[in-house]
Amino acid sequence: MKGKIKSIIGPVVDIEFADGHIPEVYNAIEVKFDNPNSANGQGKVVVLETQYHLGGNTIRAISMDTTDGMARGMEATDTGAPISVPVGKETLGRIFNVLGQAVDGQPEAQTKKRLPIHRHAPEFTKQATKVEILETGIKVIDLICPVLKGGKVGLFGGAGVGKTVACMHILNELEEETDDIVPIYINCWKRNTTYKIVAEICEKMDFKFIEN
Repeated sequence: MKGKIKSIIGPVVDIEFADGHIPEVYNAIEVKFDNPNSANGQGKVVVLETQYHLGGNTIRAISMDTTDGMARGMEATDTGAPISVPVGKETLGRIFNVLGQAVDGQPEAQTKKRLPIHRHAPEFTKQATKVEILETGIKVIDLICPVLKGGKVGLFGGAGVGKTVACMHILNELEEETDDIVPIYINCWKRNTTYKIVAEICEKMDFKFIEN
């Protein structure tokens, strides 16, 4: 299923498709075009994710990469499926981007299974019925602000107060004290200063880190 790009505003791209052929929300859309910045002259493939149906056979999508070089009138292809990532033991210790592509300099992970990045929450019958505390090993957190297993915790503060450092130390404690927990650090639109802090902490804790 192919469409044409109508407008591009930063990472937001509107695409018009033929009558009766509108991609589902969260479907991945590929846009292929020549990349003038490529050293080997290869083209560029940018993946977008469908977010809204605007009406008039037009959808609004968010680009997973820079839209530099993309222009109105370019052809966009609906893949018919959402963005998916590899899952399984083969992914442990590896670093991937949001598209499931390896960014740690190693070959792509050969897994038997891939899962979409958007999934329904587990059914109530599959969830634990009792409240359990996730012991982080850091006294001030476990006593004053305990973390619940399966819960969410937010850290709020200004620049340089230690939010990233706290996260990395929690991951380190969990990795050292437990055998059934796999710590994962997800980085999104961080500043260069934070990259350097995370890299230094990872090096001291023997974690793998890559700046991408």
